[in-house]
Amino acid sequence: METLKESKMKTVYHPAGSRGHANHGWLDTYHSFSFANYQNRERMNFGVLRVLNDDTVQGGMGFGSHPHRDMEIVSIPLEGALEHKDSTGTIGVIQKGEIQVMTAGSGVMHSEYNHNKHQEMKFLQIWVFPRQTGLTPRGEQMRIADNAKKNDFQQIVSPDKNEEGLWINQDAWFSLADFDKGNSKEYTIKKEGNGVYVFVIKGWAQIGEQLLGQRDGLGIWNTKSFIVEAAEDAEILLIDIPMQLPEYLFS
Repeated sequence: METLKESKMKTVYHPAGSRGHANHGWLDTYHSFSFANYQNRERMNFGVLRVLNDDTVQGGMGFGSHPHRDMEIVSIPLEGALEHKDSTGTIGVIQKGEIQVMTAGSGVMHSEYNHNKHQEMKFLQIWVFPRQTGLTPRGEQMRIADNAKKNDFQQIVSPDKNEEGLWINQDAWFSLADFDKGNSKEYTIKKEGNGVYVFVIKGWAQIGEQLLGQRDGLGIWNTKSFIVEAAEDAEILLIDIPMQLPEYLFS
């Protein structure tokens, strides 16, 4: 039987231009995976990563109160500031250099708005299937910019409350990489059975033979590690997640 060490790394490439897109005027949004009116049977998820939306929200506009359930939701501002409020009593503003995690669990109402009335804001909204359903809703945020690591991987999300970054209810780790051109680093996948979805926020990166540009995505699995190299200055998000979907989705 072929072992993981002997088998070949598998990848799936999602060019930025292949994503779903909708422009609602107040919201210009791109979907790496099926969402709302964008439905693609081949782009439903990558392991337990269900949603990766790249949203631009016009000044003062936003998402009114709406429900979420049984999902771990991570919000990462790229430009500007995002004002949020939910039924757990969490109220606040997150901006570039910060991150928010919300456990929707048994059910939560949530709203998000551009905090600034006269400039647009951009953020990534990421949904991950949790280990189990019916969890107690909660939300938290933190500043991550102060612990940024140049030309290295900075962990911003993990399954362990005692590790660096915020925690979520899944065997998932999120890392940011801010690499200068020509720098490279080996990324080791955190847990057997996990894969990594690499998303280039800015710049150009090389992984194996695949060159990735701004907003390109690359799913990687069936390997223990891989090298990330900056072909140009690059900001990169790595989402290390279980490839097997939780059993409750099939019951």
